[in-house]
Amino acid sequence: MDGFMPAIGYTAQVLALILAVYAIVFAVMGARKNRQDLILSAKNASLGVTALLTVAVVAMEYLLITRHYQTEYVSQVTNSDATLFFRMAALWGSQKGSLLFFGWLMSIFTGAILLNKWGAVKTLIPYVMAVMNLVLVFFIGLVVTVANPFQQLSFFPVDGQGLNPLLYHWGMVIHPPILYIGFVAFIVPYSFAMAALITGQRGDLLMRTTRRWTLVAWLFLSAGLLLGGRWAYDVLGWGGYWGWDPVENAAFIPWLVATPFLHSVIIQENRGMMKRWNVGLIILTFALVVEGTFLTRSGVIGSVHTFSQSAIGPLFLGFIAIMFIASLVLFVNRWELLESEGELDSMFSRESAFLLNNLLFISIAFTVWWGTHFPIISEALTGTKIVVGPPFFKKAVGPLFAAVVLLMGVTPLMPWRKITSRKLLRQLIVPSIVAVVVAIALPLLTAIHFKGAIMTLAFIAFSAAVMLMEYWRGVSARRRAHGENLFTALVHLVRRNRRRYGGYLIHIGVLLAALGIVGMEFYQVETQQNVALGESFSISSPFTGTFEMTFRGLQQAPGKPGVENTEGLLDVSRNGEFVGTIKPYRELFLRQQQPMTIPDVYRAGMTELYVIIAGWEPDGQSATFKAYINPMINWLWFGGIVFAIGTLVAAWPSAQPARRTSRTRIKEKVAETP
Repeated sequence: MDGFMPAIGYTAQVLALILAVYAIVFAVMGARKNRQDLILSAKNASLGVTALLTVAVVAMEYLLITRHYQTEYVSQVTNSDATLFFRMAALWGSQKGSLLFFGWLMSIFTGAILLNKWGAVKTLIPYVMAVMNLVLVFFIGLVVTVANPFQQLSFFPVDGQGLNPLLYHWGMVIHPPILYIGFVAFIVPYSFAMAALITGQRGDLLMRTTRRWTLVAWLFLSAGLLLGGRWAYDVLGWGGYWGWDPVENAAFIPWLVATPFLHSVIIQENRGMMKRWNVGLIILTFALVVEGTFLTRSGVIGSVHTFSQSAIGPLFLGFIAIMFIASLVLFVNRWELLESEGELDSMFSRESAFLLNNLLFISIAFTVWWGTHFPIISEALTGTKIVVGPPFFKKAVGPLFAAVVLLMGVTPLMPWRKITSRKLLRQLIVPSIVAVVVAIALPLLTAIHFKGAIMTLAFIAFSAAVMLMEYWRGVSARRRAHGENLFTALVHLVRRNRRRYGGYLIHIGVLLAALGIVGMEFYQVETQQNVALGESFSISSPFTGTFEMTFRGLQQAPGKPGVENTEGLLDVSRNGEFVGTIKPYRELFLRQQQPMTIPDVYRAGMTELYVIIAGWEPDGQSATFKAYINPMINWLWFGGIVFAIGTLVAAWPSAQPARRTSRTRIKEKVAETP
């Protein structure tokens, strides 16, 4: 059986490639000739692609689980020490397997689209199918030719090399699939946009149809970024969650472009505006998704996340160029069809606030893109690679993000079309008072004195006040109209308008996460000390007081197979009172002779004492420790959870019937309007 599996897997890939090409040709022919039999044949071929890539993935998993080391990929990513869990996760542990996994996920979304009943946009489906399979042809073509994961060695190794030790962490096992789903899911709005442009449709129905798919893609991409930050915090041992690493940025940039699309599509639905902007954002988002995949897999930029350099780099660049240029040409040719139906009536309106929000996000995206690619650009132009570090990103994008936080609070207060300056000022009174009180109280009552931190926290307070006011107004209106208690009114309010109040919950999650970011960026403290057995060292922060750590010795601890664990024991006292023992440790992967430093933490509310063991003397009589106090860091993780819940609320299909009487709509409007 083991001997047949590589052949089965590779044959399935080849057949999937043939069927994908078949689906493209017959989908376009069927649409042009209005032949439903041809379209159905293309649909069956597309579903066959999904089935065949599933066979290939199952075959690869079988080879990984059974340790078939003659398969070159298996010998690279697993060994006899790896547990079943990590052998299975090795599918996406290196370049070739991850490309197969990526293509398989994309085929699943293609199949899901074809099995759905699309109603009014049914005429677009043949072209949607063609576009999706066109992208699939590229990714399947890679694993059939230059990146075949079923490639066999001429001998059968006794054992394999095993995964990169950095990947032996739950976050890194879960993070890539979630991030890949976020990347792949953006093919849905992109394919529908291309289909609408090909068929000459204006795109209004398109936006409503694909909005939920886009929101799901955005949720997975957001979760992938958050889990990546958690992995960096837990494993890399540098005390932070985001290092502006090129591959981190490559996943972040599409998120920065997709976020304004989710905002501006609301304007198109309500006012018929920004059609060109929205289609342009969809094209740009998907192009950046493919480019992010290229950066991760080509090795063109050095990173702890990237795979080694390979032959796929030029192929990726060629595909990105062809796809983006073709999309741009089609976009320009259909320019007149995407003309806005409405105009911006006033600078004091929700439309203008959304537009400003979009411009801020695009500015941040361009800044991050430029800083990430600057080493490549500088080397191409001058022959010298100039690396842009975290200080550049922090100084360049920090003020822009602060402006986004403030705008989160201003936008809900703006009605559509226009608002008088007097009415707007009246709306701003309460949140402005909250922001001023916070700005005055922080330096008087807390250790927060940096102007940048005070300003950002005041903006957070302003926007949080607006969100809470919006919830309170809606709940109060329902209670007056229906006599409901507070909890029932809140539940019904959210159920009646999940998109609006789910969006507010997303914003609340962002504001909570921003608290953690402010604490880390402005008030993180660190120290590094070499201490002898029984000696102590300390670290202080105005948020927590003084932590004193006493070195009690080293000990060997049980760990993964093939890994040697050495723990450093530290007794921790806070402000003179003993609070517990922490055990930062170092894992030495014996086969690779590669060490991994894993921190241990003591949690003090939302703040953490974060300690790593940097080294020790052979006799164990002294050791070097690095300690950080990370103020408010847990607000970041808690905000991420709230953010995810809000996205699920906003994306969840409504249980209300599609058709409602005019009287029902009037009642709902009255119940939800303050």
